[in-house]
Amino acid sequence: MREARLSRDEYLMDIASVVAARSTCDRLQVGAVIARQGRVLATGYNGAPSGMPHCDHSCTCPTRGSSGKMVIRLVPDHHEPLCPAGPCNNTVHAEANAIVFAAKYGMPTDHAELYVTHAPCIICARLIINAGIMGVVYSVDYRDPAGVNLLIAAAIPTQRI
Repeated sequence: MREARLSRDEYLMDIASVVAARSTCDRLQVGAVIARQGRVLATGYNGAPSGMPHCDHSCTCPTRGSSGKMVIRLVPDHHEPLCPAGPCNNTVHAEANAIVFAAKYGMPTDHAELYVTHAPCIICARLIINAGIMGVVYSVDYRDPAGVNLLIAAAIPTQRI
């Protein structure tokens, strides 16, 4: 017996999840798909700019070993205020990469939809608005809701699935 057919949103979000697996950021993998009428126009994932070294979020902050002595140990995803492994400032976000790819290859994004694994940040929300994208679907909330709030204020339908 055949399983239920995927909805268009599920289909495009599944593609965004596969695209995220190409991410070069070792802290968070995000994928984005720009589509029009259910057809993929462009994809993007987060990572360092082309030709630049990949992100490295390994933390070498001093920590206490089992004996109580201070030791330097690789602590993945450790984000103390002064830790060099804090939020990434090197990566280009998935949404920006998808929009740039579309622009580079002459694919208009007016009236398109964006499917992204994680809610857009405020900077990506501004790009989405200026790219003429008319709807955003995401699956994971971002730590700061300002991007989603801006999209809503700009009357761009935005939904979490």
